[in-house]
Amino acid sequence: MATKSDILATIPAVEIDHDATFKYILVRVKVKDGDEHKDIVRGKKSAEYHSHIFEELVLAMEALGLECECLGGGYIEHNGQKKSLRVYGESTAFGNADHFLSSTKLKSVYDDYEIAWTDNIK
Repeated sequence: MATKSDILATIPAVEIDHDATFKYILVRVKVKDGDEHKDIVRGKKSAEYHSHIFEELVLAMEALGLECECLGGGYIEHNGQKKSLRVYGESTAFGNADHFLSSTKLKSVYDDYEIAWTDNIK
């Protein structure tokens, strides 16, 4: 039987849309009543608000016995043809994510991309 720590390890570090500019959030997923956690990036062009991404993620993680804390949000500009990602901006609901940390997570998946980030709003 898989433990919650095993389940936590299987959660992808990054799940984002392609070839668009969209809202993203940086989330800490934790084992309930434990210290183990994993920071992940989620972004969707269909999300009207950052909270929509978070609410969907919370439901999925709770079903696995895990809990979530949103660490902030912003925007990602994803250009697959140019192999580039740009991380910037903030979420009105969750504040500014640590874009450096988010970029590090993105680089772990998109290792052949040019990834830029800024704490400026645009």
